[in-house]
Amino acid sequence: MRILIVDDEVIIRTGLCTVIDWKELGLELLPAASSAEEALERIPQEKPHIVLTDIRMSGMDGIELAREIKLILPDTEIVILTGYDDFNYAQQALRGGVTDYLLKTSRPEEIIKAALKAKQNIMDKWESMKQDNRRQAALRSQLLERALNRGLHDDDEARAQLHQWFLKNGVDVAATEESAGIARQVLLVSCSGWVTFADLLQGAAENMLYELLPCVTLMNKDHFVLVARYEVGLTDAAGLRKALQRVTETLKCAVFAALGPVAHDDEGLHESYRAAKEVFAYQGLLGSTGLYTPQDIRDRSGSRTVCTEKEESELAAILMNDNATDLRHWVNHKVRAQLEDATATPLSVQGYIQSLVVAGHRWLERASTAEQDLSALSALSKLEGEGRPEEEVFKVLSALMNIFHQGLDQNKYAYIHKAIAYIRDNLHQPISLQQVAGFVHINPNHFSEVFKRETGCTYIEFVTRERMKLATDIVKSTQMKVSDIARRVGYEDIKYFTQQFKKHTGRTPSEFRQGGKD
Repeated sequence: MRILIVDDEVIIRTGLCTVIDWKELGLELLPAASSAEEALERIPQEKPHIVLTDIRMSGMDGIELAREIKLILPDTEIVILTGYDDFNYAQQALRGGVTDYLLKTSRPEEIIKAALKAKQNIMDKWESMKQDNRRQAALRSQLLERALNRGLHDDDEARAQLHQWFLKNGVDVAATEESAGIARQVLLVSCSGWVTFADLLQGAAENMLYELLPCVTLMNKDHFVLVARYEVGLTDAAGLRKALQRVTETLKCAVFAALGPVAHDDEGLHESYRAAKEVFAYQGLLGSTGLYTPQDIRDRSGSRTVCTEKEESELAAILMNDNATDLRHWVNHKVRAQLEDATATPLSVQGYIQSLVVAGHRWLERASTAEQDLSALSALSKLEGEGRPEEEVFKVLSALMNIFHQGLDQNKYAYIHKAIAYIRDNLHQPISLQQVAGFVHINPNHFSEVFKRETGCTYIEFVTRERMKLATDIVKSTQMKVSDIARRVGYEDIKYFTQQFKKHTGRTPSEFRQGGKD
């Protein structure tokens, strides 16, 4: 904050400049002026916040100077120095905009007090202006958000206010709706690449584009909205790419932008925003940088949304082996393949990654023992959606894997439960006792003995029971052919499968399906 001392007496002028430590008071002391005329000549350039002036000077006096200053800088605080003879005159000056008056015989502390009072007055004005600006900015943001999301066709006053703001920022090219020249478009912009200060990056990019383009902006959590006047060469696709490139080069960041179609009225502005949001949802599918339009997503019909049986088997094997590194690599590979699919949409990718999570849950339900507490399982069914999709999937699947293996660590015969999970994951293929015993690294004879003691049945009985349980579930829930069901549960001989199915259920697969659920 700057202070200017004006006095035609060199002794008083010098004394006021040197006796008081103005810097300590938070004030920058400008070179003193020896006359009101000199002060008026310098004030437009130096713009002092506080002027401390003598009331009696040769030429223009302090009261006249105060009036002239108020015309140039209305918010400047003015303190008058007066003698006893001018006391009444100085009091009158208070009605003319002078902040305070002091006798020339005042002690330094009284002058300091007057200066600090003037400083506080200015700070109060600044705070009031800040609050008013914040209120105005909040109102403008609300109006713009309403216009973009719902339109303002039913609120003439709000529409008029928003258009005035547009006009002030050069977004409209005419002041009346009757003009056919109004053309605007919506741009959604997101910046990345700064490890820290992500919010600061978004703000810096917003400020740059605000200076480069005739636009108004609205800041959101992870991006900002820009409504620009459409002008060939400046805010068409080529012009916007040029502006975005400047942001990229200046801030050393990656910029992704989604552009809606040109709008000629309020309803069109709403549609431009809707289209830009739809394109913006493809961030990560289209890339992390560049300017994209609805044309870029027009031919995307959606990739597959469900993982295959093979992928589910691969996932089960990784989860069973408790290998976080393999899990991360597998998830990254599968998710990235979906993101790079030229037909993918946000919904299809979301469906696919959710199917991976569901597959992980199914594995855990198959693999878990009766003793394991799965009460917190539902908390792991939702993706947070705030990070990279592959990282989100990995976190959920890794947590499921930990639940299972931590439960095993608490069981004396953990290898039996691990063997059961392995059996359930491999019912579609031949699985011998020796193969399963080798998987859990136990002597086959010892494994067979402990397995029967823990499960209450022999290995063969258990495998057959699990296959029949799976087969009945498939028969109940699908129209799959009997031959396909047989292969799905590990039987190449369809006749033998039918015999086993009837032995366990009392009916053939066809009869069971027709008879419904028992």
